[in-house]
Amino acid sequence: MIRHTLTAFALLASLTACAAETPATPAAPAVGAAKPAGAPASEAVLRAAMKELAPDSVITHISDSPIPGFKEVAMGARVVYLSDDGKRLIQGALFDIPSRENLTQVSEGALRKDLLASAGADRRIVFAAANPRHVVTVFTDIDCGYCRKLHEQMADYNRLGISVEYLFFPRSGLSGESFDKAVSVWCAPDRRQAMTAAKAGQSLPKANCTNPVTQDYTLGRSIGLEGTPAIYAANGEQLGGYVSPADMLARLDQIAAKPAR
Repeated sequence: MIRHTLTAFALLASLTACAAETPATPAAPAVGAAKPAGAPASEAVLRAAMKELAPDSVITHISDSPIPGFKEVAMGARVVYLSDDGKRLIQGALFDIPSRENLTQVSEGALRKDLLASAGADRRIVFAAANPRHVVTVFTDIDCGYCRKLHEQMADYNRLGISVEYLFFPRSGLSGESFDKAVSVWCAPDRRQAMTAAKAGQSLPKANCTNPVTQDYTLGRSIGLEGTPAIYAANGEQLGGYVSPADMLARLDQIAAKPAR
């Protein structure tokens, strides 16, 4: 029966993929086993329930949820809601009707914000606006068409006050031509110039050096990234794939206008 349940929850496949890239935590105790010292009984129940449902999942955070009798359970940057007894799971968007706010999206954005903060300035290739109003993090692949389209409009994003900070996410994974191109860009004497040349289809001298490409890819997997470009606002909210300069500014202004939580 558990197998059929797994099939029903499309999310669990992505949770397993994300968990593979998340730092390991101690294995959850079996149902009925003594709880870890200092851990609430309900937390042990939730960890055991998720292990039974998705053995490869790694719970990174458990907190109260707006739903009475349920906890918010985070795995990487994904959130589900589990009943306190571990017998019921709710997957999907939880909306606050009066405010019309997607509470699940808010929680996942906060998780992504923390994960993205782990990639410091020394891991990013930055195209900064002269008069910055907003900063976005963009996971990019050298060869993807919409990534190239976005980069072709870099002057327009910058002119509107949007600074773009690139991280790498070679869609072919940790080997292959796209990965090698990302490494060559990073190892070039002028990374910004090399990024622009590579995205214009120019061949770069193959280079190798200490680089963050694997770390970037692993980070992308941990936040559930599946394609490129993937654009994130400073609060961790995903803006989508390719977004035109004018539309991106409108979205970022809208996010900035939201009351701080």
